Amino acid sequence: MRDDHSNIENIDKIEKITIKQIQPEQIQLEDLIRDSMNMTDVPTPELNNKLKAALYQQEAALRKQPATHKLSLWYLPMVLNLITFSLLAVLALIMIENIYLSCFAAGICFYVVVAGILLTLVGVKRTNIKEDLAIRIEKRGVLA
Repeated sequence: MRDDHSNIENIDKIEKITIKQIQPEQIQLEDLIRDSMNMTDVPTPELNNKLKAALYQQEAALRKQPATHKLSLWYLPMVLNLITFSLLAVLALIMIENIYLSCFAAGICFYVVVAGILLTLVGVKRTNIKEDLAIRIEKRGVLA
């Protein structure tokens, strides 16, 4: 029981010591803040106008740049279709022992590849697929 009481007294002493040590630094900080608030230094109108002009020029340059970078993925379904069915055609030619059946399976895969390419080209011509299949990445530090 006595140990607990002595620990509490020690904690109180430590808190008093740290509070006494912090107060001079805090007073200095408060003095600095008050002094900075009382400053009456105003830049000359010429300097102020130059800074404003430079700021407006930077802002105009940033506004000219697009706020997002657009990555179009319209070709991705066609490429994935081409790779998948080309590999299936090669796999059919290798794995199927009957030459007529393997050529028939490879022919169907080739037909699907051509159909995928044609559908993608028609989609590009007829619809807005380039805009619909796009990823927009926002740039940092650009004014929108």
